[in-house]
Amino acid sequence: MPRIYFLKLYARLAGFVLLIAVLCMLLFQGLNGIRQQMWLEQHGTALMQWLAKSANPVGHYAWLVPAYNLEVGPATQLADTAVIRERLGYGQVVVLPSSLGRRLLVAREDGQILGLNLATPYRDIVRASALVFRWHLDRSTVERRPETLRYLSASLGLGAYFIDTGERLPPADVLQQLARDGLVLYTALSGEGPRVALQLADGEMVLLVPPPPFKPWSLAIILPLCLLLAAALALLLGFVARAWDGRLLKVESAALRIARGDLSARVELDSSALQQRLAKAFNSMAEHIHRLVQVQHDMIHAVSHELRTPVARIRFGVQMLADSEKSQRSEEQLQGIDDDIQELDDLIDEILTYARLEQSEAKFLLQQTSVPDLLRQVIAQQQLLHPTVVMELDVDGASEALAMAEVEPRHLHRAIQNLVGNAARYASRQVRVRCRLDSNNCRIDVEDDGPGIPRSDWDRVFIAFSRLDDSRTRTSGGYGLGLSIVRRIMYWHGGQAFVGISATLGGACFSLVWPRVQTQSGGLHRPAQEQNHPH
Repeated sequence: MPRIYFLKLYARLAGFVLLIAVLCMLLFQGLNGIRQQMWLEQHGTALMQWLAKSANPVGHYAWLVPAYNLEVGPATQLADTAVIRERLGYGQVVVLPSSLGRRLLVAREDGQILGLNLATPYRDIVRASALVFRWHLDRSTVERRPETLRYLSASLGLGAYFIDTGERLPPADVLQQLARDGLVLYTALSGEGPRVALQLADGEMVLLVPPPPFKPWSLAIILPLCLLLAAALALLLGFVARAWDGRLLKVESAALRIARGDLSARVELDSSALQQRLAKAFNSMAEHIHRLVQVQHDMIHAVSHELRTPVARIRFGVQMLADSEKSQRSEEQLQGIDDDIQELDDLIDEILTYARLEQSEAKFLLQQTSVPDLLRQVIAQQQLLHPTVVMELDVDGASEALAMAEVEPRHLHRAIQNLVGNAARYASRQVRVRCRLDSNNCRIDVEDDGPGIPRSDWDRVFIAFSRLDDSRTRTSGGYGLGLSIVRRIMYWHGGQAFVGISATLGGACFSLVWPRVQTQSGGLHRPAQEQNHPH
């Protein structure tokens, strides 16, 4: 791989990865911002509703005023928008940003709003809830403390236990800090999450278990990020595949044009280094093929020309001998020579015709032509050449109504003539030609009552110079090119030629199938006045 191409590809991939990383970070922050807002509203609901139900929260919990700016006021003072007041009216806890962190608001039954400022929301909610626990437990009698603890635990959403066993006892450093401060927030050594240790006024200790803190990484955030990465990867692969498909399409188009006989087709060079290498290799191959075909083409024409010249001289000499006095024996020899010359001339004509069809030199001028009339012409001509064979034409009424089709009449005439001539040569006494046309396709079947063609030879019967017998006598006829010419004529008409067994006569059955309306491609051309009027 060229170094410059590698560096360009690396730079593009690096830029794409950086873009995806930025998008993932923005998505992560945006989703987590919403999730954290919802989590904080849910996590602070228990404490805010407990404070809102108090008749005089500022008086009862005066120690919350300096610590967390606890205040109660009218809705117009604390809730500055109608949307916030509407949410508060539904009993929801609203979390708003403030200069100190977050401000939690909740509506009281008297219509006023209670507000609480939290610098570190999770720790402050846990600590404030723990202070409420301690305040109420200190004011409860020893007998009622278990009931009070259960009630506070259910109302504030924290697990609560008296530290009355060694298993619940906090670590030594936590106990030292607890003896000094009376409240400690710590992390359990077992990894079970945060814990709060309280020491009451009489020295009794309580353990609180708050809910776990907000987790930025969870299924709710991992799934959208995975979907984003999958979509980005699919988008990248789509762009790469589309770019390469477009470049390969140029190579495919050039290959198809060459397959149709347009040996001048080449692949246009692109800006991509790899595509340029592929295009240069393909164009080099096409140039080599073009040179080889051109050499073959020139050789065929040269050989044909060189053959025609001595053939013409031999024919002229035979005619001169025919005008002189001769015996019966010499007349027979002259006739044999003349027939051999005619056969050689026909072979040259077959070779040139096949070469033109193979190399797309034949110009197919499409015309609206009556297929049944074309068949009648061929049968009439062949009947004169084979008077002992009965030739029938089967055309139904629907085919007569759709007789006109878009064909090249001269070459189609040649294809049908080859099939009917072959059938007459091998038939015992009967040849049948069936014509069926519909709105889309044309079909011609040529059947005979001869020996037929073995199924094992069906694949090679259309191969050039392939003969199913070893003789080359005029009685068996042919040079192995007639059916190859038929196949190429069908190819340029967009159709196919088939061979099978006649169901009615028992011999061979050759079928031609092609579309009634041709698309302009390859060697097919419409007359200028007919190209927009196929019917």
